[in-house]
Amino acid sequence: MFQPSAIFKCLSDETRLRTLLLIFAEGELCVCEIAAALNLSQPKISRHLSQLRSCQLLQDSRHGQWVYYQLHPQLDDWTRNILHLTATAHPSQINQDQVRLKQMGERPERQAICC
Repeated sequence: MFQPSAIFKCLSDETRLRTLLLIFAEGELCVCEIAAALNLSQPKISRHLSQLRSCQLLQDSRHGQWVYYQLHPQLDDWTRNILHLTATAHPSQINQDQVRLKQMGERPERQAICC
């Protein structure tokens, strides 16, 4: 199901890697949270999320008006291990993104003002 070359191609882009590592660390995020954390526009984030879904690394789910993204539940163990190893070997890759996410303030599950 999961092709290593497609996965590595998806991971080779910095925005997609940061997005995936952030979702790996947080569990589930919506577009506005990712855009705030990465300090990028929502259209750019949406384009990268679409590519990550195409690689079958992510899946989305709708909760009311919000669409949340999480790791694909059928993701292979070796892919999860790559994400875990990357996150632990290079924590600076997501530390600043997590700080910006926490500074976001009113996140969708708390207030309905996002996205």
